[in-house]
Amino acid sequence: MSAERAGANGWSRSVWERLRLSDRMRRLLLEGDIEGRYGGQTDSDAGYRMTMALAVGCSQPGRAWSPADFHHALIYTPSAGGVWARRLRERKGTLYAEAKLTAMLEKAAQLVAASPVIRGRGDAVEALGCIRRVVEGRTWPARRGADTDQKNLAARLRLCERAGGVEHVVSVRQLAELMNCAKATAEASDRRLKKDGWLVLVASGSGKDHGSRWVLRVPPEEGESSGAQPGQLPATGLRGAGTVPPAHSGPVRTDTEALAALMGHDAFHRYAHGTSGARLLTCLDPVEGLDVGQLSRATGLHRTTVVRRMRGLVEDQLVVELDGKYLLAPAFSVPGRLHVDGQVLSRVAEHHGTAGRGERRRARHRRDRRNYRRWLAERADQRLRRRPVLELVPEGVVDPDTGELLDDAWAGWDVRDRARPVWRGWSPPGAGHGAAAGACA
Repeated sequence: MSAERAGANGWSRSVWERLRLSDRMRRLLLEGDIEGRYGGQTDSDAGYRMTMALAVGCSQPGRAWSPADFHHALIYTPSAGGVWARRLRERKGTLYAEAKLTAMLEKAAQLVAASPVIRGRGDAVEALGCIRRVVEGRTWPARRGADTDQKNLAARLRLCERAGGVEHVVSVRQLAELMNCAKATAEASDRRLKKDGWLVLVASGSGKDHGSRWVLRVPPEEGESSGAQPGQLPATGLRGAGTVPPAHSGPVRTDTEALAALMGHDAFHRYAHGTSGARLLTCLDPVEGLDVGQLSRATGLHRTTVVRRMRGLVEDQLVVELDGKYLLAPAFSVPGRLHVDGQVLSRVAEHHGTAGRGERRRARHRRDRRNYRRWLAERADQRLRRRPVLELVPEGVVDPDTGELLDDAWAGWDVRDRARPVWRGWSPPGAGHGAAAGACA
């Protein structure tokens, strides 16, 4: 489509003036990525990401643009957000650029159609609440890293609540600190959750101060009614099916908010009460006690593991045992939910010898970040002052204007590249005078 066609169709005003567009997308279109939100490895990568973001903004329900409007705004209008599209038109042609933008707009429309509509913070909180109910409503057995995945999702739910939506930014080291685990453990958990459909990687972290951008979602096969409630028998084919006996009481809920607050403390390091102790503690109630069977069904832990962990929690005065049932200790109980007492947990960590391990991990991560920034600075400095190329052919051998060979000692050599002369064969003395340097045979 040409600018003449655009004028013939009555486009006297700009597209963003005739069609609805959010303020953020309007600024991105008119001013470009001035905040650096869509930076990539190269300028072309950054341009594609920014154009894809504009395509998503132009595909929102009630304000969807047509391909012709999208072409007019990015290709035929000198907007800052259409630099990548106009360069693509110069290199590949008009038809290719329009087809590329149309395909990106269709892809964005499919993405928007498959995502829930969030019109404000209330909708975002509701979407996060739905994800939290699904996470708390399924069994996470302590094998194949499922318990670590539960901690990962609990930490990300807290980050999403702070961000105000399902999209959040976090680095691997930051996530490892929140989960109270090693960086490799957090990376392995991310890979499993991506494979299972819980996480979608939007943009990989690049540079010294940019984390990866993720989107938290519920997998299609993990609807709220498909997962087994804690304390209930999982459906056939789901994780834990056939290994959990039927429930004889109401469902037991694992509080992921309390888990996110507990799991990062040194008292729940693997050499202390561990992840299992934190998960069991978040299942307890200050009024209604739970027995070993209920806790085993709620967490997917073996009964022997539950008994051993609960014995340790009782010894450290975090849990009270009464007639074979376990309740939260008074120091940890408030009406409705678990209350984290930092002084008691610090005393427990000192008793088990794990006090200060979290701070040492954070100090190691800060040291790694400093080393990484130093490496980036040194690499950039090396690129600026590259080592000079050693030229084996001295000056005066080849005429710089005509390229003729002036020194008979170099007869038979191809000296077009002064750094890498190539032997082409011997020629009689005097044949080099007046002959081109690259024509020596």
